[in-house]
Amino acid sequence: MEDLSIKSTGLKKYSVIPGFGLTMGFTLVYVSLIVLIPLSGILIRTLDLTWAEFWRTVTDPRVMASYKLTFGASFAGALINAVFGLLVAWVLVRYQFPGKRIVDALVDLPFALPTAVAGIALTDLYTKQGWIGSILAKFGIEVAFTPLGVLVALTFIGLPFVVRTVQPVLEEMDRGEEEASVSLGAGRWRTFRLVIFPSIWPALLTGFTLSFARAVGEYGSVIFISGNMPMKTEITTLLIVTKLEQYDYAGATAIALVMLVISFLMLLSINLLQWWGRSRHQADHGETSYVLQ
Repeated sequence: MEDLSIKSTGLKKYSVIPGFGLTMGFTLVYVSLIVLIPLSGILIRTLDLTWAEFWRTVTDPRVMASYKLTFGASFAGALINAVFGLLVAWVLVRYQFPGKRIVDALVDLPFALPTAVAGIALTDLYTKQGWIGSILAKFGIEVAFTPLGVLVALTFIGLPFVVRTVQPVLEEMDRGEEEASVSLGAGRWRTFRLVIFPSIWPALLTGFTLSFARAVGEYGSVIFISGNMPMKTEITTLLIVTKLEQYDYAGATAIALVMLVISFLMLLSINLLQWWGRSRHQADHGETSYVLQ
């Protein structure tokens, strides 16, 4: 009725924000200045290399080893955060305990803590003389200056992304569906698998994606605990900085371009999977009770 009255009087709906044309113009300009132009600079600088030089630079054994460590450790760290980040979010939402506010604040610590400070702290803790490293050394486990140390650092900086993405979804979830599942005779695991997990799956995948993307570009917290040994613990971002210090700008942008393309393809695949998961959840929503029976 409101729309009809507006049309009949010839009046337009009032909007606090300017119209589509102006806001889209500002959006395109802002995105171009902040994202598109800097990224295009990487491509333009890389064009200084011939195809043979580009291929030789990005497939150098030292560079390939850094790719393997960077993407492998980032993916593993994001998986670990997806599991334990879900547990942390679940505890913060579903339980009351002394010091809950302190634990909730500590989750955001990797956001506020400078990455270099985090790297120094982790290195001090996990060396053979550190509090944690000395205990692990008794079992023959070395963390600092090994690929395992890189994994620890990337897991540390990625945890808040999963917790803060899943936590609001758990808070808004209707507990009635869980109670209905229990009343129909489903156990805890079946209730989690068929009722809870489908609802939090898109948010969990989003947190995984953010954690992975953050880890791929990490630098400060890794360079101290990794030891930066070529072919062993050298990450790709450090290799790019090394080439920049050697004034090999074309080589640095070539490696950066490869990382950009790989990261974009992986994030695109994860986003497509997330879209598919949301579509499937919406299609299956309301059928849970029948499945439980």
